[in-house]
Amino acid sequence: MHDHPILNHLRSRRPAMIAELKRLVEHESPSHDKPALDALAELLAGRLSELGGAAQVVANPGGGNHVLGRFPGPEENRPALILTHFDTVWPAGTLARMPAREQAGRLFGPGVYDMKASLVMLFGALEYCGRLGFKSPRPVTALATSDEEIGSPSSRSLIEALARDCAYVLVLEPPLADGGLKTARKGVGRFTIEIEGKAAHSGVAPGSGASAILELAHQIMKIHALNDVKAGTTLNVGVVHGGTVSNVVAARAVAQVDVRATMLDSAARIDQALRSLKPAISGTRIKVKGRFSRPPMERTPAIAGLFDRARLIGRGLGIELTEGSTGGGSDGNFTAAIGIPTLDGLGVKGGGAHADDEHIQIDSLPERAALLAALLLNL
Repeated sequence: MHDHPILNHLRSRRPAMIAELKRLVEHESPSHDKPALDALAELLAGRLSELGGAAQVVANPGGGNHVLGRFPGPEENRPALILTHFDTVWPAGTLARMPAREQAGRLFGPGVYDMKASLVMLFGALEYCGRLGFKSPRPVTALATSDEEIGSPSSRSLIEALARDCAYVLVLEPPLADGGLKTARKGVGRFTIEIEGKAAHSGVAPGSGASAILELAHQIMKIHALNDVKAGTTLNVGVVHGGTVSNVVAARAVAQVDVRATMLDSAARIDQALRSLKPAISGTRIKVKGRFSRPPMERTPAIAGLFDRARLIGRGLGIELTEGSTGGGSDGNFTAAIGIPTLDGLGVKGGGAHADDEHIQIDSLPERAALLAALLLNL
């Protein structure tokens, strides 16, 4: 076990950190439950204040409130931004069948990995920095949002506005399976293809109709032809429905398309291609709705340089950091896409996100908190 003052202190805090994490897990916070989210936001703001931050609850009338904390540092340097979230995919009442529990070095519970452990990790890092009188080389801004699991509809503008004033962004999402950081993420798009045809009796006058289902079949082939797996661009028509009964030429058909892209220009190309789809059958019309809800997070030279610095800092703690990419999106996609160096996947090791076996590795909690503290003190 590596010996380091930060690690030693946070390991000594492990029982208190686990107890706090259990309390957070037991405070259920589904993405669409505003009362539950708002109550948790008040609790989190209180914790940030206790840790020495200027904390505020950011009102969000359309959903759960967000929480912002600012911590002191040399004002001549641009701040660091830390991103986390406290909403979960789990409906209220899940604890009745999935209670928080420890077993074989793991802590199980709904939302423990994605990502309430990151909140406790953040508190641990800030507590250590506070013990040193906040000797960070720059101010620190921490933002905990209430809508990440549903695409960050209300928090995106806040995230981007804060990031534009910051030197770098650290995202406390779960890491890769080996604990590696995420230096690239695919962009995520959701599109709906609506086909309007013309109904007719399929036995008496089929020629007077225009089948929306047949038109959609043509369009699905065009959509799948846009796939470029080698380049990391994938399109999947995952849901299709249309028509009414079998003896009526379908007047309407709809497809839902998931799109992933590794590069900003690829995302723009796919967006344009989908919006440019033309009917193959006379008498049908196509309407395309949707967009890229999260732009790609590209591994830029600035992100690579930030990772190299983080890796050296990690080695000082006896932590050998690796990096990689993932097909899922996070709020780090937003900050990277506007040119701010971003490191993602700094959260606690574990597994089972969104699954009944969701858990963290307990020993990872103080270790990742120590890593975050070291980054804040040295970047």
